[in-house]
Amino acid sequence: MVSVKTTLNIHDELLARAKRHAKATGKPLRALVEDGIRLALSASSFAQSQYQLPDLRFGDADAPDPLAGYAWPELRDLIYEDRDA
Repeated sequence: MVSVKTTLNIHDELLARAKRHAKATGKPLRALVEDGIRLALSASSFAQSQYQLPDLRFGDADAPDPLAGYAWPELRDLIYEDRDA
């Protein structure tokens, strides 16, 4: 495994908390940072694989759209025609 030195700009308070946590857990700060990066990377791959709603459309997919011939004001009037004004 190859290690590369790098410089990170970390907010002072966050760095102080990280150092305290590293000391309390007996880990070097480097290991804590690596764990955090691994966690962030695994979380982003989880976010990409979140639940997707099933496709529950019905009817003929090749049929023409029955609403395509209406303008929005006409659709609005049809939707609200039975309501009191």
